[in-house]
Amino acid sequence: MSRIHEALKKAEQERAASQGSVMQSSVATTPVVEQPAYTEAPVATVATPAPITAQLGMPTLSSTYSIDTLLARCAQLEWKPDPGTMLFLNGDDGVRGTEEFRTLRSRLYHLREKMPLKKVLITSALPKEGKSFTSSNLAQVMVRQHGRRALLIDADLRAPHLHEMLGTTSEPGLSDYLLGKNDEFSIMQRGPLENLFFIPSGSLAPDPAELVGNGRLKMLLQRVESLFDWIIIDSPPAVPVSDASVLAKACDGVLMVVRSNSTPFDLARKAREEFPEQSLIGIVLNGTGEDALPYAQYYYESYHRKVTPARS
Repeated sequence: MSRIHEALKKAEQERAASQGSVMQSSVATTPVVEQPAYTEAPVATVATPAPITAQLGMPTLSSTYSIDTLLARCAQLEWKPDPGTMLFLNGDDGVRGTEEFRTLRSRLYHLREKMPLKKVLITSALPKEGKSFTSSNLAQVMVRQHGRRALLIDADLRAPHLHEMLGTTSEPGLSDYLLGKNDEFSIMQRGPLENLFFIPSGSLAPDPAELVGNGRLKMLLQRVESLFDWIIIDSPPAVPVSDASVLAKACDGVLMVVRSNSTPFDLARKAREEFPEQSLIGIVLNGTGEDALPYAQYYYESYHRKVTPARS
C-alpha cells in the first residue's frame, strides 16, 4: 500500500508541475484575448476633449520656458509710439516726467525688499486719470536698467489704449488667450526698446468680466513670470466695473492712479475699498501743478500693510 500511495503522490506532483508549466508558458506567450461581443448594445460614451494646453501645444504648469524660446517665438514688430505720452520711446531721456518714473521705480524696488513683488496691477477710480500712461511708462523705465526684462499687459478689455500709445496692433492679444484661441507667445510682441515685451488687449470680448475671471490669466502669469523681472498690468478703472478687483487676485500688488484736482474723494476711497488693504501698495498722484502738461508730474507714496485715504 505504501508503494501505491507513493506512486499516486508522485503522479499527482508531476501532473501539478506539468499544469503549472503550461500556465506559465501561456502567460508569457499568449496574447490578450478580445472580449466577446456584447449581447446588448453598449452604453454610449462621450469623448473628452484634450486639455487646451495639449490642443495648443503648450507645456504643463510644471514646465519652464527659456529666454531663447521667448526671443524665438515672440513677434518683433515696428512700433510707432506716440511721442507725447511715451516718455522713454521718444529719444529724449531728459523729458519732463522721466525722473518721477525713476523715483517710482526705486520705491517699488524698496518695497520688493519687504514683500514678494513682481506682478503689479495699475488701476484708477475712473477713466482718463492716467493709468495707461502710468503702466506703459513704468514698464519702459524698468527696462532702462541693464538686463531687466518687463512684460506690459493691456488687461482693459473694455476700452484698451496701450496699443494706440505704443503705435502697434491690438490683435492677437489677451482676450484671444483667455478664450483659448492662442498660446502665450503668439499674443506677445516686442518693439524698439530692448527687453520690453507687450501683450495687447486682443479681439473684442463679449463679456470681459467673465473672461478675466475664468482662471486662464493666472495660468498665463504662472507660465511666463520666470522670464521677466517685472510684469505690469493695465486694468479697467475700479469703480465702474469689477474687472480690476478680479485681476488683482492674480497680482502681487496694486498701484492706484488718482488725478489731482479731478478725482472725487469719495470715489477714490470707494476704489481703494475694492482691494484688500495689503494688496494696495501705493498711490500715484497725477497732474499736480496748475501749469503742468497732461501726465507731466507724478508723486508716489509707498505703503505696506497700511494705506491712508487719497486726498483730492
